[in-house]
Amino acid sequence: MPRQSPLDLPQDHPFGPHNLPYGVFSTDGSPERRIGVRYGDHVLDAGAAAAAHGSPHAELLSRPLLNPLLAAGRPVWREVRAQLRAWLTDPAHRATTEPLLRPLDEVALHLPFEVADYVDFYASEHHATNVGRMFRPDGEALTPNWKHLPIGYHGRAGTVVVSGTPVVRPLGQRLPFSETSPVFGPTQRLDIEAEVGFVVGTPTTMGERVPLTAFREHVFGVCLLNDWSARDVQSWEYRPLGPFLGKSFATSVSAWITPLDAFDAARTSPPERDEPVLPYLDDSADEPGGLDIHLEIAINGHPVAHPPFSTMYWTAAQQLAHMTVNGASLRTGDLYGSGTVSGPLPEQRGCLLELTWSGRDPLELPDGKRTFLEDGDEVRLTAWAPGPDGVRVGLGEVLGRVVPATD
Repeated sequence: MPRQSPLDLPQDHPFGPHNLPYGVFSTDGSPERRIGVRYGDHVLDAGAAAAAHGSPHAELLSRPLLNPLLAAGRPVWREVRAQLRAWLTDPAHRATTEPLLRPLDEVALHLPFEVADYVDFYASEHHATNVGRMFRPDGEALTPNWKHLPIGYHGRAGTVVVSGTPVVRPLGQRLPFSETSPVFGPTQRLDIEAEVGFVVGTPTTMGERVPLTAFREHVFGVCLLNDWSARDVQSWEYRPLGPFLGKSFATSVSAWITPLDAFDAARTSPPERDEPVLPYLDDSADEPGGLDIHLEIAINGHPVAHPPFSTMYWTAAQQLAHMTVNGASLRTGDLYGSGTVSGPLPEQRGCLLELTWSGRDPLELPDGKRTFLEDGDEVRLTAWAPGPDGVRVGLGEVLGRVVPATD
């Protein structure tokens, strides 16, 4: 049997020419980091391909991080994407391109960009309502401001890690049930949050606001994100200022950043809003701002939930507009997370806090019951979105294994 070329993909492959996500890779024989583009189950050395094909963007694509490409702006993003598609699909480029593809299982993947700032939102009405019902059973599930603005907080950029990085169980203060004084030690309620992340390319200056219509000019692409959470640490510390040590110990992102243009066929209208919003958040006259992304959460290889991103109340464009409406500047490499993605059904909840109703209803897994994560547990997030002509757009997975706390 003749060897099949890595350029010959099935038409329905989720990482075909309609996708082309960017990452950063190295190999055993060549440890320097360089930009790669996933095509099927291979990685194209983007810098080498650009040089071989005489692209004017060879220098941008030969850097060890995506940040210079992110900063180049949307016209360059679109031109580079068109060139990559041509190099991978045009028979005239086949002989030059094929030798520059590396099998995915023979490369090491790295954090693809330097994270400038990190913001996390709280944009799922289903998630926020469930949490409110758990912790405020005698009050309103949603706070009075929730349907008027995208709630968010500034996180810690330095602990954003690439998929596959082990997650050390964090230490912190927690208040045991029926106690009046806190204790110190490893979290007993380690959780995940299945989210979608957005990577900023084009920066702004202080005082500049980004309107809804400029979203595509500033956001380069999309990734999967797991915002690990220590729920007992969080519940003790979060009032009155919000998340801190319960969230800042690790945030995992996929190794692949899918360009925003790959999601054109996945655009969908957000849920109907039952409260009017202020003009800077009013997207009623704009293109549909939601994305029909289908997530899956698996623990130790066993699927436990399928959260739908299409149900998110606030869109990424509204989040960006709100994040900058006070004049806060964007920096190349800014990352913001959607917040936990949860749907209306029990099997669509995006974290263990909801799936087990704060530990009341343990999950039944093949290897035993779970309320929250145990040492050795491995969490995998995967996702896909509709692409052109019925194909799927695959998103890079987010994988993390819990390792014991260190003294």
